[in-house]
Amino acid sequence: MGETGHGHNHNHTPPPPQQPAGPPPLAVSKGPIWTPAEQLQQLQYCIHSNPSWAETAFLAFQHYIVMLGTIVIIASNLVPRMGGTHGDKARVIETLLFLAGINTLLQTLIGTRLPTVMGASFAYTIPVLSIIKDLSNENFADEHDRFVHTMRTIQGALIVSSFVNIILGYSTIIGNLTKHFSAIVIVPVIGVVGLGLFTRGFPMLANCVEIGLPMLLLLVFCQQYLKHLHSRAHALLERFHLLFCLGFVWAFAAILTAAGAYNNVAPITQRSCRTDRSFLISSAPWVRVPYPFQWGPPIFRASHVFGMMGAALVTAAESTGTFFAASRLAGATHTPGHVVSRSIGLQVTIIVLSESLFFTCISIYYSENVGLLGLTHIGSRRVVQISTAFMFFFSIFGKFGALFASIPLPIFAAIYCVVFGIVAAVGISFMQFANSNSLRNHYVLGLSLFLAISIPQYFVGNTSNDGRGPVRTNGGWFNDILNTVFSSAPAVAIIVAAILDNTLEKEAVNDRGVPWLKPFQHRKGDPRTEEFYSLPLRAHEWLPSRFRN
Repeated sequence: MGETGHGHNHNHTPPPPQQPAGPPPLAVSKGPIWTPAEQLQQLQYCIHSNPSWAETAFLAFQHYIVMLGTIVIIASNLVPRMGGTHGDKARVIETLLFLAGINTLLQTLIGTRLPTVMGASFAYTIPVLSIIKDLSNENFADEHDRFVHTMRTIQGALIVSSFVNIILGYSTIIGNLTKHFSAIVIVPVIGVVGLGLFTRGFPMLANCVEIGLPMLLLLVFCQQYLKHLHSRAHALLERFHLLFCLGFVWAFAAILTAAGAYNNVAPITQRSCRTDRSFLISSAPWVRVPYPFQWGPPIFRASHVFGMMGAALVTAAESTGTFFAASRLAGATHTPGHVVSRSIGLQVTIIVLSESLFFTCISIYYSENVGLLGLTHIGSRRVVQISTAFMFFFSIFGKFGALFASIPLPIFAAIYCVVFGIVAAVGISFMQFANSNSLRNHYVLGLSLFLAISIPQYFVGNTSNDGRGPVRTNGGWFNDILNTVFSSAPAVAIIVAAILDNTLEKEAVNDRGVPWLKPFQHRKGDPRTEEFYSLPLRAHEWLPSRFRN
C-alpha cells in the first residue's frame, strides 16, 4: 500500500543550511589576484639609483631627442605667424632649449626632485595667437620689426601672468587642492595627460606615413619582440632601441629626399617628409649664447595678460598630473602636496627671472619624457640631469642643434604614439587603489574621461587660425581665459572629476581610495617621502613651515 502525501517523512534529506549573505563567489577557474603595489617592481633603476656613466649619457641623449620635438613644433607653428624668418625660428629654438636646461636642472635639484624634463608649453598657443592677431593691424617697418615687437609683447604678458602660478605654489593653494584628490580623480587626470595629446600622435604621423609608420612599427618590434631573440641584446634594445630606430628611419627619409621622391608633391607633404625643408641648419649660427634682452625690453599690455593667466592655470593642472605619473614611473612614492606647491612656485619664479632676461614660454613638465621612463624601465634622476648638458650644448652650438631639430616631425609623432600611451596606462593603474566595482566610481570616471577629451576637442576644433575660440563675447580677455582653460584636457579632467568625486557620496572614502592617499598628504605621513623628495644639503629646513607640512 503506497504512502500518501501525509505519510512518514523521516527518510527525507534535511534542507541545506542557509549560506551567509555576501558577494557571489568567483568562478572555479579564477586566476591570481594581484595586490596593489605603490611602487613598480620592474624598473631596473629607480629615482636615486644610477646606471653606468656611459649608459647614462646615451639615455640622457634620448631624453633630449624626445623633448626636442615639442619645442620644434611650437617654434615652427608660431614664429612664421609673428613675421619671423628661418633664422628667427632657429634662435627661438635655441633659447627655448637653453631655458629648458636651466628649468629642468633646477627642478630636479630643488623642485619636485623627480626625473622630469621641462620645456615650452602648448597651453600658450591661443593667447599668443590672440596677441599676433591684435598686432596684425599695426604698421611696422618690416616683418622682422613686427616679429621683434610681438616677442616683446608676449614677454610682458608672460611675466605678469606668471604670478598666478607663484601664488598657487607659494601660498600652498595647489598643494592643499591635491589633498582632495582621491584615486578616482587621479586616474582621469593622468589618463588625459597622455590621451589628450592624441593629435600629436597618428594624425601628425599620417602627414608622412611612409616614414612615420615604419618608425612606429620599428619601435614596437625592436623593443618588444627583437630583444627576446638573444639574451645579450635584451638590455641594449630595451634601453636604446629608440636611438637605433631613429637613426635608421631618419637615414631612410634622407635617402628618399635625395632620390627626389618628394620633388613633385604638395608643399605640406614636403615640409613633413623632406629632411631639408626646416632650413634650420643653413640659418642657425655656429656659436651663440642666449643673452638677456636679446629682443629688447618687454612691452606690457593689460589686454593680453588675462589670456596668459588662463594658460598659467592650465600649466599648473597639466604639471600636477605629470608629477603623479612621474613619481610612479620613477619608483618613488606618490607626490605629496607640499612638493607640488614647492615645484609650481619654483617653476614660475625661475621663469619670471628668465622671462625678464631671455624670453620663453612658461615651461611645463613634458609627459613624453615621463613616458620614456616607462619605455626604458629607467627612472634615474641623474639621467635627466645629464640630459640638460645636451640642451645647453646644442642651444649654444647652433649648427649641431639644428641638425637634430631638422628631424621630420612624423618621426617624433611615432615616438609620441608610444610614450603618451604609457602615460595614459600609468593613470589607469591608479585604479588599483580604489574600488573598481563601484558604480559610483564608474560614473565619475566615465564622465570625467569623456568630457576631458570631448570638450577640448570641441574648443580646439572651433578655434580659428588667429586664436579665436568658440567663446566670443565682447570681453576679449574673458574669451581668452575660457578658450584656453577648456582647450586643455587635464584642466577639464581636474574640474569635472574633483567636483563630482567630492560631492557625490563623499563619505565612501574606502571606495574612492582615500585611505591610500592620506599618508602622502603630509611630509611625515610616510617615512619614504624624505628619501625621494627631500632637498639636497637639508635645504628644506630653511623653508617656511607651511612648505614642510
